[in-house]
Amino acid sequence: QVQLVESGGGLVQAGGSLRLACAASGRTFNIHAMGWFRQAPGKEREFVAATRWSGERTYYADSVKGRFNLSIDSTKNTIYLQMSSLKLEDTAVYYCAAGIGPEFDYWGQGTQVTVSS
Repeated sequence: QVQLVESGGGLVQAGGSLRLACAASGRTFNIHAMGWFRQAPGKEREFVAATRWSGERTYYADSVKGRFNLSIDSTKNTIYLQMSSLKLEDTAVYYCAAGIGPEFDYWGQGTQVTVSS
């Protein structure tokens, strides 16, 4: 089993920045990929960013490219999502996910990000 705990959400004005963190614990040696997803009110959950645990390649949704940056601190089993130039449409619950197989198998509890005008 893998446990994921997100932190860093909050309220920020449009144009501002936030950094989310996701700490993994448990059988982390099985993890080969981690990522971030988000779900806005009334919408389906959508992909934001993901990376292989080695950090060799990172993927971003078109909507966040150039504004969000995913990084890894393998010494802390933690990934980060640095979000800049935040827009109203970035408001959502952000979820961290970890994959040990072809799909993401473990999910965090989510952290709320609210962008105000």
